Amino acid sequence: MNWMMAWPRKEFSWQNPVVFIINLLICFLDSKLLEALVENRKRSVAYVGAFLLKDDPETDPSIVSGSDSAKSINDLKGKDLFKRLHEVGTLAQITSIQGDQVVLVGHRRLRITEMVDEDPLTVKVDHLKEKPYNKDDDVIKATSFEVIATLRDILKTNSLWKDHVQTYTQHIGDFNYPRLADFGAAISGANKLLCQQVLEELDVYERLKLTLELVKKEMEISKIQESIAKAIEEKISGDQRRYLLNEQLKAIKKELGLETDDKSALTAKFRERLEPKNKQCPPHVLQVIEEELNKLQLLEASSSEFNVTRNYLDWLTALPWGNYSDENFDIQHAQKILDEDHYGLSDVKERILEFIAVGKLRGTSQGKIICLSGPPGVGKTSVGHSMARALNRRFYRFSVGGLADVAEIKGHRRTYVGAMPGKMVQCLKNVGTANPLVLIDEIDKLGKGHAGDPASALLELLDPEQNANFLDHFLDVPIDLSKVLFVCTANVVEMIPNPLLDRMEVIALAGYITDEKMHIARDYLEKTTREACGIKSEQVEVTDAALLALIENYCREAGVRNLQKQIEKIYRKIALQLVRQGVTNEQSLKVSLQQGAKQLREKSTEEPTQIADDGPGGKKLEDGNSHERATTTTLTESEQAIEVSLHEQPNGTATEESEATSHEHLVEQLEADKVQPTLLSSNGIATTDQPVDSKVNIKTSDVKDVKVDNVIEKVIVDVSNLADFVGKPVFHAERIYDQTPVGVVMGLAWTAMGGSTLYVETALVEQGEGKGALLLTGQLGDVMKESAQIAHIVARAILLQKEPDNPFFADSKLHLHVPAGATPKDGPSAGCTMITSMLSLAMKKHVKKELAMTGEVTLTGRILPIGGVKEKILAARRSEVKTIIFPSANRRDFDELAANVKEGLEVHFVDDYNQIFELAFGSNSKPQI
Repeated sequence: MNWMMAWPRKEFSWQNPVVFIINLLICFLDSKLLEALVENRKRSVAYVGAFLLKDDPETDPSIVSGSDSAKSINDLKGKDLFKRLHEVGTLAQITSIQGDQVVLVGHRRLRITEMVDEDPLTVKVDHLKEKPYNKDDDVIKATSFEVIATLRDILKTNSLWKDHVQTYTQHIGDFNYPRLADFGAAISGANKLLCQQVLEELDVYERLKLTLELVKKEMEISKIQESIAKAIEEKISGDQRRYLLNEQLKAIKKELGLETDDKSALTAKFRERLEPKNKQCPPHVLQVIEEELNKLQLLEASSSEFNVTRNYLDWLTALPWGNYSDENFDIQHAQKILDEDHYGLSDVKERILEFIAVGKLRGTSQGKIICLSGPPGVGKTSVGHSMARALNRRFYRFSVGGLADVAEIKGHRRTYVGAMPGKMVQCLKNVGTANPLVLIDEIDKLGKGHAGDPASALLELLDPEQNANFLDHFLDVPIDLSKVLFVCTANVVEMIPNPLLDRMEVIALAGYITDEKMHIARDYLEKTTREACGIKSEQVEVTDAALLALIENYCREAGVRNLQKQIEKIYRKIALQLVRQGVTNEQSLKVSLQQGAKQLREKSTEEPTQIADDGPGGKKLEDGNSHERATTTTLTESEQAIEVSLHEQPNGTATEESEATSHEHLVEQLEADKVQPTLLSSNGIATTDQPVDSKVNIKTSDVKDVKVDNVIEKVIVDVSNLADFVGKPVFHAERIYDQTPVGVVMGLAWTAMGGSTLYVETALVEQGEGKGALLLTGQLGDVMKESAQIAHIVARAILLQKEPDNPFFADSKLHLHVPAGATPKDGPSAGCTMITSMLSLAMKKHVKKELAMTGEVTLTGRILPIGGVKEKILAARRSEVKTIIFPSANRRDFDELAANVKEGLEVHFVDDYNQIFELAFGSNSKPQI
């Protein structure tokens, strides 16, 4: 028994037991152990015992351990380390030490007997020898030959262990079976526990068997590895071969002139695209394109500049340089299209026809900038599309509502990543012509942010003097937009910047009156909605009274957008009602037919059984069974006919025509298949000799009398049932008083949604000498508050003139209120209404019944013009106002209105408030028109 230093195999460079003959390079991590090895080698003690470390019993050896577990292994010392060592190890010779790398060669097996020292771990060992064996044993020879054969096969596919094989052949002098087993286990790469079993096995035959199992597994692994490597190699070599062949093919084709490279192909494509436009394309654009094409030839296809240049050329050559669509200058054609698409809007249509007429006389048309202003839903956007149809121009629309980036108008610089041209360049590329109609929607809602002011960018675009040379940042070449017809839309013109508004021709689209909405609903909205819902005109009827109630109580707006929504809502409910009614009729028909068949069956079973005489003997034979068979057969056929008639309808839907046909078919079937009793003749053959008028005949009138209402009733929408389709009325009458009380006067206001009426109410708060004051409520704006102060002063002057002895204003604290307190109000046009309200309270007189007024007043009592005449007249008509007072300066606006708008109104035009006083409080005032 000898003692020696025990080296636990816990290093990371090698995890299997040290085997014999093979030189093994080990990297030691334990510095103390490494110092001890160096010291022993200096003293010519160049041997150590290598023992494999057991797995931690608390861990799964099949799971790969991380750094934490490795750290815990290195922390093992002394007895803890000794307990974790396998008893059988290897006597290893130290052949060289370089730094922390030690080369070992295994020699013989060792078994630990006891521990001598803890640091470094020193143990007593016994040298183990193999059990005696017969070298000439055929089983051992055969097993060893199989191991050698398997090793040769492994070495053919895996060259990793060729050096070890050479070392093995150099050191082995004769045929050594134990060494063969150890060598095979060493190069197998098997699990460390299996290799430890080989190390601990002293029986040579058993050791060879264990080694054979290990090398067989290694052989299978080598085959799998070889197949994987071969597949990957084939794939890589195939791709590489294909790439090389393609490159050679390109070179050959290029040499023969059969194919050009990518740059030449791109250049040819751009030149081909530009060829039809050479004559129309401006010279400066052609020069830029030529320079960029030459630049493209000098750039590498992989460079970023190449892609930028290619994208730039793509846009330059795709634009419609000099390509104009043929315009239609036919006035009648344009009038027809405009009338088809829109009802009313005579001023807009007149302006379009004027534009066409000028173009016809000149032979060419010029680009214009038209701004359509009006409330939502009056048809501003759709008018632009109709204009394009009438002029035979391509149509393009883009919205600038909320737009806050100038680059959306003028494009980005080409140096930016993902740069794109502006909207106008994109428009020209999409439409393919240089004279489209461009609709710029919501121009009054332009934004403004850190990226610039889009309104300022639009100045160049919409200026007729500048847009002939519009410069986009991306293209960086002038573009002629002088032939483009620009149509802008806005709800509030005042929100458009003045420099931009100055370049536009504004056409106001006022709200529709009730008559116009009726025509639009009948001729456009109702027809379109009915077709969209799949309803026929004969299936539904919406009365004029219902439409009128819908307009006045649900859609009190300037436009017709909400009216369209309500009509769609009505027709959707009608569609549901028609479908439900159709399903109910189908079910009723089925039940009725089944009842008819049931009655037929009951009557046939109640008839007496027929008996016939059989031969001269007068023997009577009961033929009940025969009769039952015949009756059952006939009834079954009839029932089948009923079932067929019930299930022949496609998709389970019963139509009027098919239901009527099925019912008639059933009646005919029952007529033809009248159930007759069956008699047995003398030869036993069943006959039907019963007379036709026998009691057993079933009358089909019983089935005919079954009434089935298989016709879907027409749906009629009237005022009485309108609420069932659209719910309760949304709006109520704006008119609160039939006769306004003292201190209350009706005024007229303009809003973005159209016109509306409002009441100005004045009440006495406190009265006493010297307490004259004015309190204002109703969420009034600054302008309206100033107007109220002016009205207070003018009213005092008028009262002093009319009733000198009345000290009302000097001694009264007044409260002036404008109802609908949640709605902000502003503007000067209620000045005359406020004066009238105060004077009515001061004189305790009612104003004229069904009177409304509007007009700005000055401190001297002069009446100044106001805006929104049509909208205010529409509001007055809704409130059933008969008499309206306007400033004289608005007479021209009133005269331009259509006759149906002015019909039934008594309108007075005034210059001074004294005239209003006579109209409001006097009698027998005649209209001043």
